[in-house]
Amino acid sequence: MDDYIVVRNDEEQYSIWPAGDPTPPGWHASGFRGARQECLDHIDLVWTDMRPASLRGERR
Repeated sequence: MDDYIVVRNDEEQYSIWPAGDPTPPGWHASGFRGARQECLDHIDLVWTDMRPASLRGERR
C-alpha cells in the first residue's frame, strides 16, 4: 500500500502527495496521512468550498 499525505496551499486548496517525497513549493502537510482513497475521502470531508480563500475573503 502506498501512503500519501494531504497537502494544502495558502489558498486553502487541497491535494494529495506521496508520503516521503518533499512537499512541493507552496504546499504544506495538513496532518492527514493514509492510502490514496483515504486521503481523497478526507479531502471530500474538509474541502467544502472549492473557491480559493482569496475569493472567499478568508485568506489566512
